[in-house]
Amino acid sequence: MELQDKTILLGVCGGVAAYKAAVLLREMQRAGARVRVVMTEAATRFVTPLTFQALSGEAVYTDLWDERIDNGMAHIDLSRKVDAILVAPATADFLARLATGRADDLLSTLSLARDVPLFVAPAMNRQMWENPATRRNVETLRSDGVSFFGPASGLQACGEEGEGRMLEPEDILEALVAALAPKRLAGKKVLLTAGPTFEALDPVRGITNLSSGKMGYALARAAMQAGAEVSLVSGPVALPAPYGVRVKSVTSALEMRAAVMEEAAAADIFIAVAAVADYRVDEVRAQKHKKENGRPPEIRLVANPDILAEVAALPEPPFCVGFAAESENLEVFAEEKRKRKKIPLIVANLIQEGFGGQTNRVILFDDAGSHPLPPGEKQVIAQQLLEHIICLMEKTYARAG
Repeated sequence: MELQDKTILLGVCGGVAAYKAAVLLREMQRAGARVRVVMTEAATRFVTPLTFQALSGEAVYTDLWDERIDNGMAHIDLSRKVDAILVAPATADFLARLATGRADDLLSTLSLARDVPLFVAPAMNRQMWENPATRRNVETLRSDGVSFFGPASGLQACGEEGEGRMLEPEDILEALVAALAPKRLAGKKVLLTAGPTFEALDPVRGITNLSSGKMGYALARAAMQAGAEVSLVSGPVALPAPYGVRVKSVTSALEMRAAVMEEAAAADIFIAVAAVADYRVDEVRAQKHKKENGRPPEIRLVANPDILAEVAALPEPPFCVGFAAESENLEVFAEEKRKRKKIPLIVANLIQEGFGGQTNRVILFDDAGSHPLPPGEKQVIAQQLLEHIICLMEKTYARAG
């Protein structure tokens, strides 16, 4: 779990988005965090402290003079026993008080007294967010080291539409996990492919496969959390874009190749996870194939480009990682593929043990031999794989230096 052994202080301000803070609390708990809640007086008018107490299993604090704190210093005690403070929703009033150093309630006081990271997820009307005073406060807080998650743009409770809406709890969690993760790939650019490709035969039919894209999306998320600038070229999948990752959607292998080659030269790491169709038809029919006296249509196939091999053959290639999904002879076929494409690392798995599912079992092959990873959730495997990639790169650069 990505927030295992972390304690997060969740600050809740008075806004209609306060109800989402209850969902956010549960999301953080599912990620392994212990969550303690501090509410402003205005927040209690939207959601009761009892709700957060029941969900967190912890006492909820609202008063700077809370008598449950023996030494009378709630702002010190609460801010010293956490790994981070997250205020969601953060209202325009709270941002203004924080920017000017006011400390007139428990949440603002402990935010000033903290020695841990402070994250805020703004939530307010679009005109309040765009107001010059709010913009000045935001810039001041950013320069003071406060990190902002959002806001998003969309329909607001007032019926208007625009920027100022609080991020959804799932996106706030993604941003929090990324902010607290070690930045092993800070300053690096990671380019990935994911999902299947679809090679059209005619307007309604095509050649594709059962790749879900889950492994590639998990790796993109892990690379983003490690501090990399991540670009993901994705075939047709039914997955939401990972938070903080730039996604370019494509359909065919030729479209995927074009998108990859636009960015490959600037990438530090290229991870080719996509299940790219080996073949396409030589000519896509403009009209639907029709039966002709019960005979199947004649279809001529031509080879698609080998995207990974092409990137690996660049004059100054990125660190290239391939994937091999096989139905038999996994070790032999994977190592042969790695050597043929001249890449330092390939990730191999049997189709029946992970293709399209939530879990996987993989073996890593590099110059040092084979390295089986324990079977598990694809997000866990993605983090283990990324760690292996980082270690290989560090060894490679050390030798080169």
